[in-house]
Amino acid sequence: MDYRRFGNTIVARFDRGEEITAQLRALCEKENIRLASVEALGATDEFTVGVYNVDEKQYHALTFTGAHEIVSLTGTVNTMNGEYYSHLHMSAANESGAVVGGHLNAARVSATCEMVIRVIDGAVDRFKDGVTGLNLFKF
Repeated sequence: MDYRRFGNTIVARFDRGEEITAQLRALCEKENIRLASVEALGATDEFTVGVYNVDEKQYHALTFTGAHEIVSLTGTVNTMNGEYYSHLHMSAANESGAVVGGHLNAARVSATCEMVIRVIDGAVDRFKDGVTGLNLFKF
């Protein structure tokens, strides 16, 4: 990973073999980021995404392998109980153009991942919502 900071914007490159969510966490902890929006694109050869079932209050995850282009990776970074927390979604297309996606659990970079992080001046924590089972923004 390498990155440069330009005021409240960070432009990052994650490299082949790196895991995107782990690298994002490392970058945010190094830069002490408490609130930000994230967007990225790139390529992955293994990733896991999930879809949340509200009635069951759990994610159902699927893992995909093989060449995929990350057509969209978007989300937020903030805190929960004062600690790093990210909420990311990703869509990726295979060699035939079929797109899959969902809540991003993990993704390994196959070529590169270009990410832009917009740091927001402030802090928003999260709380566990008893109705949905999700960790929601706490204002």
